[in-house]
Amino acid sequence: MILVPDTSLQLNTRYCNSLTSYSRRKTIDVQIGDVPLGSNFPIRVQSMTTIDTMDTQGSVEQSIRMIEAGCEYVRITAPSMKEAQNLENIRKELRKRGYNTPLIADIHFTPNAAELAARLVEKVRVNPGNYADKKRFEVIDYTESSYQAELERIRERFIPLVKICKEYGTAMRIGTNHGSLSDRILSRYGDTPLGMVESALEFLRICEDLSYYNIVLSMKASNTQVMVQAYRLLVQKLDEEGFKAYPLHLGVTEAGEAEDGRIKSAVGIGTLLEDGLGDTVRVSLTEEPELEAPVARTLIDRYTHREAQQKPILPIEHSPIHPFQYFRRKTHEVVNIGGHNVPRVVADYSRVENLQIEDLKGIGHFYLPLPDKWRMNDLGADYIYTGIHPAPFMLPNGLKEIVDYPIWQQTADKVNTFPVLENYEFLDVNEKHLTLNFVRVQLLYITGDQNLNQSDPGLVLLTAIKADPTAVLLIETGNAHAMAELRRLFFLLITHQITNPVIILRSFDLLPDDTLQLYAATDCGGLLIDGLGDGIMLGADYVAELEKPKLLKVLSSYNQTAFGILQAARTRMSKTEYISCPSCGRTLFDLQETTAMIRKRTDHLKGIKIGIMGCIVNGPGEMADADYGYVGVGKGKIALYRGQNVIKKAVPAEHAVDELIELIREDGNWIEPEAEGI
Repeated sequence: MILVPDTSLQLNTRYCNSLTSYSRRKTIDVQIGDVPLGSNFPIRVQSMTTIDTMDTQGSVEQSIRMIEAGCEYVRITAPSMKEAQNLENIRKELRKRGYNTPLIADIHFTPNAAELAARLVEKVRVNPGNYADKKRFEVIDYTESSYQAELERIRERFIPLVKICKEYGTAMRIGTNHGSLSDRILSRYGDTPLGMVESALEFLRICEDLSYYNIVLSMKASNTQVMVQAYRLLVQKLDEEGFKAYPLHLGVTEAGEAEDGRIKSAVGIGTLLEDGLGDTVRVSLTEEPELEAPVARTLIDRYTHREAQQKPILPIEHSPIHPFQYFRRKTHEVVNIGGHNVPRVVADYSRVENLQIEDLKGIGHFYLPLPDKWRMNDLGADYIYTGIHPAPFMLPNGLKEIVDYPIWQQTADKVNTFPVLENYEFLDVNEKHLTLNFVRVQLLYITGDQNLNQSDPGLVLLTAIKADPTAVLLIETGNAHAMAELRRLFFLLITHQITNPVIILRSFDLLPDDTLQLYAATDCGGLLIDGLGDGIMLGADYVAELEKPKLLKVLSSYNQTAFGILQAARTRMSKTEYISCPSCGRTLFDLQETTAMIRKRTDHLKGIKIGIMGCIVNGPGEMADADYGYVGVGKGKIALYRGQNVIKKAVPAEHAVDELIELIREDGNWIEPEAEGI
C-alpha cells in the first residue's frame, strides 16, 4: 500500500508564529503604571479582589496578600460611581504602605464609573457586551442602516473614556466575555467566537481612530473550546485587518474551584501559551484570590526556558485542521475506542506488583463481597495497563486489561487481554490480537517527510498501521515542547489519511498533584480541544520507587486528572460541572460556602452543568453553557435559571438550594444519590 498525503484540508489560518517551535507572539508595549506589558516583558500575573470595594481597609489588606503571592496587577470592581471614587483611597493607602502594583478598575454597565476610574488608576477594563449595550436576550433583525446607527451610538458613548485614558496615560483592556455578548452581536454573528472577536474589534476601531493604542485584549469563556478558538481568531483578524499587535490577557471565566478549576484553566490558558499567545494571565478560581497567582505562575514558568529546552520538530507548512472550529479527527472504531465513542481513560498500573482487588478502588472499580459484585463510579477507568504484572484475578466487565506483548503471548486468555507492542514488534511479529492491538509510537520514529522513499522505516511503519484496522496508537514524546510534537504526529496521520484511533500517553517526573494537573491538562487538553485524541493515559514511568500505598494514591490522582481533562476539554462529561465565578466586590453571597453546599447536594448528577454566580453581572450571561443557574440578585435573594431563562425570582437564600433541586427534578434530570460506601 502506498500512502498518498491528503492536501485537500490545507487551510490558510495563521494565528501563531509556529505550530512546532515555541515562539512568543510579538506585540506592542502597553504601559500600565510601572509594570509594562507585552512581548518585550515577562508574561504577567494578575488577579481580582473579592472584598466590597467600599471596604477600603479590607481591599488594601487583600490586595497586599495577592501581591505577596505573586500578583503583578490587582483588579478591583467598580460597579458604580461610589466604588470608582473609592479606588483613589485604596490606591493611596497601598502606595503609603509601599506597594506600587498597578490597579485595574473592572467596569460593567456604567460608563460614568469607567470615566472616573480612568483618572484614578492605571488601567480600566471594559466589557464591550455591556458597556454601552443592554442585554435583554432579544433577537433583533437589524438592517444595515440600523446596525450602523447602533455602532454610532456606541461610538458616542465610548469616545469620552478613550479621550480620558489618552489624557491620563491610563491603559485599557477591551475584554469580551462569551456569556455577555450583546443582543446586537448575537443577532448578527450568533453565539460564536467570531461574534466575540467582532465585539472587541468594534471598540478597538474607535480607539485606533483616536490614535489610542495603550490597549490589551481578551476573549474569555467558560467553555475552553470557545475560549481557545476566539483568541486564535482574534490574532488572525488583527493581522488580517492591519491592526497593531496588541497584547493578550488570558483567562477562562468561572473555572470553578479546587482540582476542576485548575484543570479547566490549564486546558484553556495552557493551550494558548503553548503556541506563544498570551502576555498576562488570570486564573479565575472560586477560592481566595491570593491562591490564584501561584497557579498562574506555574503555568507561565513552563515557558521561561522552553525555546532552549525544546528539541527541533519539522515545521508545518499548512495545518490540516480548522483552528477556529471544533472537529474531531475522523477515526474508525476499534472495540470501544475511536469512531463515535467518548475518549477512553487508560490507568497505568505497570509499576504495581502483586495487584490486589482492593487496589482498583483508586481507579473507580469497587468489589462488594456481600453481593459478590463489582461496582464502578463515574471515574471508572476503561482500561488498565499492567505491563509485565498481569492481574492475578478476573477483572470487572467494565475494565479491560492491557499487557506487554511478551506477557500477552504467554497468557491463557488472549481474547480478553490486549497486547501493547513496541513499533518494531508491531512490524515483525506474526501473532496479534484479532480485534485490538496497542502500538507505542513516537514522532522520532517518523521524519514526516511526505517525499520519503517507500522503503523508509517511518513510512513503512505508517503504512503498516494504516493497513491494520486493529491498531490503536499510544503516542508519546520526550520533547519538552510536548504538545507541539504530539500535534505534529497527529497532523502526519491526518495528511496520510490514517484513521486508526490514538491514545495520548504523557509521563511526567514525580510532581505535586496540582502541578501534574496543570502540566497534563495543558499537554493533553490542548490536543483534545482540537479534536485530536481518542483517550488519555498518564504514564507511571517515574513513580516506580514509591512504596505501594503511596504509588496507588498517585495513580488514583492520575486517573482523576485524566477524567478532569476530558471534561474540561468538553470531550467526555463524567461528573457534574460547576461554572462558578471567582467572587468580587459585587458578590451578594459567600461563593465558596454556597458552591460547596450546592456541590454536596448535586455532585452525583453526571453531565449536568450548574452555574453559580454572585451577581447579575456574572449571570445569566456568563453562565451561557449552564443547564441551571443560581444567581445572587439582592441581599439574601437568589434567582434560579433554566439555561438563560429566569424561572424563579427573589427566592430566599435559605430555600434556594432546595428550590434548585426541585427545578432539576421537574425537568426529569434528578436522580437520588446512592448510599455511601462505594
